[in-house]
Formats: sequence, C-alpha cells, structure tokens
Amino acid sequence: MRKEKNKYVFAADAGRFKRSHRIRNTFLILIPLLILTFVISNITVSRRIRLEEMKLTILNLPPDLEEYSILHISDLHGERYGEKQKAIANALGKTRFSCVVMTGDMLGEDGDVEPLLELIDLLPADTPKYLIPGDMDGTFIQTTAHGSLSPYADWALQVQAKGVKLLDRPMSETRGKGTIRFVPEEVYTLDLDTTEKVFQKQLATLNEHKDSLTADEAARVRALEFELERMEEIRQLKKEFQPEDIQIVLTHEPLTEEYVRSLMSWSEKEMVYSIRYANLILAGHYNGGQWRIPWKGAIYVPEFGWFPKDEQIMGLSYLGDIPQYISPGLGSDPHYKNMPGRIYNPPVITKITLTRKSGV
Repeated sequence: MRKEKNKYVFAADAGRFKRSHRIRNTFLILIPLLILTFVISNITVSRRIRLEEMKLTILNLPPDLEEYSILHISDLHGERYGEKQKAIANALGKTRFSCVVMTGDMLGEDGDVEPLLELIDLLPADTPKYLIPGDMDGTFIQTTAHGSLSPYADWALQVQAKGVKLLDRPMSETRGKGTIRFVPEEVYTLDLDTTEKVFQKQLATLNEHKDSLTADEAARVRALEFELERMEEIRQLKKEFQPEDIQIVLTHEPLTEEYVRSLMSWSEKEMVYSIRYANLILAGHYNGGQWRIPWKGAIYVPEFGWFPKDEQIMGLSYLGDIPQYISPGLGSDPHYKNMPGRIYNPPVITKITLTRKSGV
C-alpha cells in the first residue's frame, strides 16, 4: 500500500513554533515575577530600619563611665521612613542611651531640614545630642545675608532650637569623676594662631567702611566675629583636657591610618589635646556602599572602586590602636552616580556601649 504524503507540509514547523511560543510565554511570565520578587525583597530589606548594638572595650574607661552608651546616626540625606519617621521610632522602641551623635549628611539634597527635625523629635528631650555637618550639608556658618542676624545658617538654627548641640568645638559630658569629650576632627588640625590672624585681617578690612556695609558684608562681619570667639574658646578648652578623659572624635568622612599617623607626628607626645589620645572615632559618608549584593558586599564605592572590603566602608575597624566605627547610614547619597536609593542595604542606627571589660 502506498504511503500517503503528509499534505500538511508545515506540521513539523508548527510543532516547533508551539514549543517556542510556550517558552517565550514562560519567560514573559517569569521575568516580571523575578522583577517583582526583587523589588519586594529589596523594599523589605532596604526600608526596614535596623538598630545594631555593640559593646566597645576601652581599658582606661573611668568607672563612672561604665555602660555609657552612644546612639550613632549618620547620612539621613533627608530621607523619610514613614510619617514623622515612624519606622525609625519603631526601630528605637524603648531603647535607652546616654547621648546621640549625628555624623553629617543629614539634610536632603535640596537642603530640606524637615526630615531631620522629625527624627530629632523622636529622641528624648533631656538626652544630649551632638551634630557635625557632612559634605552635602554645607557648614554651620553662613557668610551671606539670610533670614537671621545669627552667623549660623538657617537650617543649623532650626536644629539648634530642637536642643541639638552644633559641634564646632570640643564639648563634654561628666559623670561623677569621668569626663567624656566629643571632638570634631577638624579642630585637631586647626592652626589657631594662623587662622586667627587671617580672620582678624579680613575683619579689619571690612571695618574700614563699617558704616556702608552691604547686607552680605555685614553677615561676613558677624561670621568673622563669631569665628574669632570660637578660636579663643577652643584655645581655652584645649587646656582643660586631661589624660584620663575619654575623647570621642566625630568626623563625617572616615579617617585613614596614614592620616592618623600623620596627625600624631605633628603633635608632641605630652600634648593631651591630640588624636593620639582618641578612644573612638565615629564616621559615616559611604552609606554602606549604597548598592549591595547579598552575602557579597558593596558593588561600587567611588573612593575605592569595585567590590571594596566592608571594613573600608562600614563597621568597626582599627587605625593602629584607635577604633573607628563607620555607620552604614540611613539614606542614599547622590554622589553615587547612576546608583539611586539603597539596594539590599538596610538602613542602620547603632548603639555603642562603652565598657572596661575585655572580651565583650
């Protein structure tokens, strides 16, 4: 019997077409699901505030400062976590701490101070709070005319009105016989005599026509007078430092071991007011790398390049004998070009408790 030819000449092709169509449809379904899974899991990770707690041993800690705790907050970048920073409030819960330090880049990119003010409102009113500016915040001092006769910038005045101490000079807390000093890193390198002479010369030039100053020039005069007063106060405060005092250094950008060694080489060994006597450095700036790969780490950090080590950008490390803690921060930094937001990078607030006990 003669076999009849298949009159459906495209039957094989049709089967292949159906299979490829099914594969394509599977991918069309799978890809959106993978994207949705990524988005949901990233939101879960990167929008949930994490409170990390750690103990730091300082062998020469005065007994009266045992269990002194520092709440370290950094790099908010004007971010809001729920209405009135509710997610931050939830993370803090009923956590108790001795003081709060904020290591800069707390304002939004456009200078928005409101999210920071909302965060401050969450903190106990009677707890000491200290703040230094970051590179995105600008300085405390405004040298042009603005909405106040104060030399402080408007945003700094609003923060100050909330009870936050603007750390533009060393400040201290005392418990019994123990003194803890909070020092902005920049004042260790400040040449008081030279800086004072420069400011005095600028002020004298402006005062030559003090009856016809423009609004900006008048603001500059107020800023210079303020700076000269600050120089003198720093000069007096330096004399009060004692070897047994605990010095906590605040800096926005983390320090390097080479830089610290350089600072030490400039100072005399008997000089107590020196980073040589620092017991802890607190910093921020890197935002934990902003975009991270789970179990791998940061993808890219401009200062370090691709896949930097975590100890370079976050957490506790040592510069010689000096511990430095770099906060992973809360927000996202626009300096990370083409890397907006935080990816698999939980926002972190850290509570650091000081102790004399070793091995904690």
